[in-house]
Amino acid sequence: MATELNLDATDARVHGAYFEPVDVPDGEDPGYDYFQPTGATVSVWSKDIQHGGPPTGLLVRAMEQAADPADGQEFSRVTMEILGAVGLGLNRVRTSIPRPGRQISQVAAELDVKQPDGSWRTVARTVAWRLKRADSSPIARLPHEPLPTRPADLPTMIGFPDLEGAAVPWGRVGFIGTVEIAGQPGRNGETPAVWLRPLLPLVAGEETSPLASAFTVIDVANGLGATLNPLEWSWMNTDTTVHLVSQPVSEWIGIDSSMAAGGDGYGASFADLYDETGFLGRSAQTVLLSKVDAG
Repeated sequence: MATELNLDATDARVHGAYFEPVDVPDGEDPGYDYFQPTGATVSVWSKDIQHGGPPTGLLVRAMEQAADPADGQEFSRVTMEILGAVGLGLNRVRTSIPRPGRQISQVAAELDVKQPDGSWRTVARTVAWRLKRADSSPIARLPHEPLPTRPADLPTMIGFPDLEGAAVPWGRVGFIGTVEIAGQPGRNGETPAVWLRPLLPLVAGEETSPLASAFTVIDVANGLGATLNPLEWSWMNTDTTVHLVSQPVSEWIGIDSSMAAGGDGYGASFADLYDETGFLGRSAQTVLLSKVDAG
């Protein structure tokens, strides 16, 4: 069966948010929070599934709420694993603290999607390390200077209709059409470094935290670093791992990404991450490389 990009050009910003909160449905487990994804979450690969960004943001939001805000710890590493297609049916999220601690703790979250038969399937999970904040400024050293040009000094656009240097004109489909971008020459590989910010709140009626907002767009690194033709190859990621050296504070996140494509059907996307104050950390994503069936 041929694989086709989802080219529905409907402006997804009309939805107003990526998720609508839902009261616990009758007969369902009250230990979860329930959400209805909107059309603003839709993937570029299929109109029937979510892009990886909004579910990642939703799980990070849940982990932030589960963590103790008074413990002095900050998120240092977050891994999001995609266990299956993240559908557009009713979503539910729950959290746990696998490893409490005064200096180091671990928090986790999982996301289920309601299936047509009424059952629930776990389709994504996250786990994060949180470390005690302390003053290490005397030894601070970062691998890169801030991106040379801030987004306010660059032309911006909605989505990826035609970004100079980008290999794939992703357009303005679903989630991609709710993201404002600004590009400049990259330092990794052939593709540009891109500033991104989501234009919608993660959950309707809430202000999105800088951390959850950042993780809503970091999944895009897999598309930004690729030079493949999506009509010939697909490269869907199975995970996203981010190591942070500081917490994001600006609404814009800079991604300078490059994809390494191996010869045996898999690869990886690696990206340097920035906010407007400078270098934030790095992301890595496992990528399944598949030849598109033109039949």
